[in-house]
Amino acid sequence: MTSHDAYLNAAVDPELNPVLPRIDFRYLSEADMIAAGVEDVAACTDAMEEALALHARGDYRMAGHNGESHGAKVQFPVNPAHEGMPADGPDRRYVAMPAYLGGSFRTMGVKTYASNIDNREIGLPRSILMLTLNDATSGAPLAYMSANLLSAYRTGCAAGVGARRFAPKNAKVLGLLGPGVIAKATVAALIEARPTVDTIKVLGRSQKGIDTFISWAEETYPGMNVIAVEELEEVVRDSDIVTFCTSIHVGDPETYPTVRREWVKPGAFFAMPAACNLDEGMFADDVRKLVDNAGMYDAWAEETEPGKSHNYVSIIGCKFNDRIHNGLMAPEELRDMGEALNHPAPEDNEEKITVYSVGGMPIEDVAWGTVVYRNAVRKGIGTVLNLWDVPAMS
Repeated sequence: MTSHDAYLNAAVDPELNPVLPRIDFRYLSEADMIAAGVEDVAACTDAMEEALALHARGDYRMAGHNGESHGAKVQFPVNPAHEGMPADGPDRRYVAMPAYLGGSFRTMGVKTYASNIDNREIGLPRSILMLTLNDATSGAPLAYMSANLLSAYRTGCAAGVGARRFAPKNAKVLGLLGPGVIAKATVAALIEARPTVDTIKVLGRSQKGIDTFISWAEETYPGMNVIAVEELEEVVRDSDIVTFCTSIHVGDPETYPTVRREWVKPGAFFAMPAACNLDEGMFADDVRKLVDNAGMYDAWAEETEPGKSHNYVSIIGCKFNDRIHNGLMAPEELRDMGEALNHPAPEDNEEKITVYSVGGMPIEDVAWGTVVYRNAVRKGIGTVLNLWDVPAMS
């Protein structure tokens, strides 16, 4: 076989494209994604674990000059000068998140993330996401898929990877702030990691959201004790596992939901995929500080304001980055989850608190999207669409 033949054979999925230059790709609706297993928490956590380990080994690429960017965001003006241009507002963003991931995946893709909190007023989710999955050799499209559930589960299951390694072995109580879509996926992943959990304490802004979450939790986990609480302290105090999954206005970290050391149980595990702040006691030496990718927080700092990135991106990893930049924390205090997976440290004090920042990486979208796409191909799920039989310009 010539090198050119090898390139062609590797260029596109042979199940869809037995003969080049014809290119077909698979469209997967949200219903198709569910049928193909996008809600499989155990499999998704396995995929996230592999993705994080591959990241630590360097078998990946993301955007930005340092190769670690979360993505490129369109920033709208507060007062647009042109008719029809969207105005900036709470959670108003349009982001493109490209990545390549190696290992067993060897695919690349771009997730687009469109968000507007006003969507809720017209019956739409706050965010609408899509993933284009591409062959890494030719760039040919393999799939175009609904990504709301994909994104929720990869976020929750990235948190689950941390829980598998660092949450208390016999965790009983889980505290939750923000009972939305991400919360359900995150709670599912945390309980998959620690099935000993028998109590969930939940705090939310709306009674409807709380009631919806409680109904879901009681149906999903029969016998689970689900308690609505009224204060953030109640979410944290006496909890073995804590997760914050709420959206807020960014700007002043002092207004972000803040964990106070006196509330925290020894050995507690914090999975933080959303806005969070910590009081000074939570930066002590006996608190383990983990991030999904330290380089991504460096990129966020460069793209916003070094030393003040937490003012722009409310994920707690940005606070860690700011403290390192401002000389308040030694760089070696911060550890990447992938590095912790590849090079586990000896078991230490079980009473050590862990705070894990989950910023979300496009390699995770590519990882879980690839697994779900391959499931869909095997099961004949989705709609096969033709790009061309022969390209008009070649």
